[in-house]
Amino acid sequence: MIIDNLRNASLCFGFHKNFRVAFEYLLRTDFTHVENGKYPLDGENVFAIVNRYETKSEEELKWEGHRKYIDIQFVASGDEQIGIVEIGKMTTATEYDETKDVQFFSGEGEFFALGEKMFAIIFPHEVHKPGIAVDGTSQVLKVVIKVRV
Repeated sequence: MIIDNLRNASLCFGFHKNFRVAFEYLLRTDFTHVENGKYPLDGENVFAIVNRYETKSEEELKWEGHRKYIDIQFVASGDEQIGIVEIGKMTTATEYDETKDVQFFSGEGEFFALGEKMFAIIFPHEVHKPGIAVDGTSQVLKVVIKVRV
């Protein structure tokens, strides 16, 4: 897991061959003018999911993990907490859904605040619980970039 501000994104370009594509999209795009939806950046190798939502309590959300993609979760506006933990410390709650590239887990993890213009890189060996309210519910504009492993 890596958590940082978007202004430092260039430090992550070398971590994966497609991170430059992902971060350059985040750096050049004004998401206040982008509708919710899926946006291909390099076919199914790299794509963005733009979403607006209201944060929820931790109890309302699930721990999730992915096998085919690395998540770059970017908060364009608003703030939220995100839980992150290594997959080996969790208990499997559902079978892996290959079509949706998701599996749900139960257990405990660490929580971090993601403020405006911050991102978290979450790798397949990690499980995360995004969208948690910081101080009461609030509106968030988030972009999740999916980068094929």
